[in-house]
Amino acid sequence: MSAQFVADVGGTNIRLARVTSDGVSDIKKYMCNDFASIDLAILQYFKDMPAYTFTQGCIAIACPVLGDQVVMTNHSWAFSQQALRQQLKLDDLYVINDFTAVAHSLPVLSGDQVVQIGEGNAKANGNIAVFGPGTGLGVEHITMTTSGWQTLDGEGGHTDFAPVDETDIVIWRYLQKQFGRASAEEVMSGRGLLNIYRALAAHNGIAAELTEPAQVTEKAVDGSCDICAATLTQFCRIMGSFAGNLALNMATTGGVFIGGGIANRFTSFLQRSDFRARFEAKGQMKHYVKDIPTYLIAEPDHGLLGASAYLQQHIAS
Repeated sequence: MSAQFVADVGGTNIRLARVTSDGVSDIKKYMCNDFASIDLAILQYFKDMPAYTFTQGCIAIACPVLGDQVVMTNHSWAFSQQALRQQLKLDDLYVINDFTAVAHSLPVLSGDQVVQIGEGNAKANGNIAVFGPGTGLGVEHITMTTSGWQTLDGEGGHTDFAPVDETDIVIWRYLQKQFGRASAEEVMSGRGLLNIYRALAAHNGIAAELTEPAQVTEKAVDGSCDICAATLTQFCRIMGSFAGNLALNMATTGGVFIGGGIANRFTSFLQRSDFRARFEAKGQMKHYVKDIPTYLIAEPDHGLLGASAYLQQHIAS
């Protein structure tokens, strides 16, 4: 039976799925280090799915995709798109950045695949923004065009960190001293969470003993560490301000979404935080953003769903 596949490739894992009429199915995960090259990993999936003959596919990968040659940033895999299509015997193959896939998943996510934070109502086909605190900070916008949804690529995670309150200023000064520049990624990522923790610990004359972001998050959520709680509180506030800036930049009436691997670890904390208050704290422009909804992506397979949506749109065109 003829079929389409999608893949979500990170530095550690490659996840593959078969495209169905209502999403994806037959999801399998492999360790990248178990295969010398990406074609061998995908061919293993084909072997594990003997009932299907795959003729089209889309690969979402965690690195820049600027031409035929794709070189992973955090893994040894490198390949030619054209050669890979031939090796896999495909009629069509699309290779996109992983955050392009994340963006394309947003219009197809249902209410049970996201958690809304605060008020607001999305407008159909309105501009959408997504940012993802993880190892780094990914940022993407997506807009509806006459030919379908189109992502607007950029490096928004590397914009300047704009402090809003006195605690932000403490963190900003720490980053300036440590790195000579305070970027958004240095506060909204795994290492960003540690940067905030270390800055607040130093400001309060307390030794910063924790070394992993997960430790800070865990102690913040269970209330066992005041500095950790203050760290996560400020992390949520900073995310709120950043999300509000994205909404202003692109009139994101379709919503602003939080992806990445960090925020899902403290959903309840985020909902109780000042995230939404800081999102709306735009002075005379509060009216501009107050009706724009904000969401946390709760669907773990949204990268695969986005790759599927991208594939369907481009095959159809």
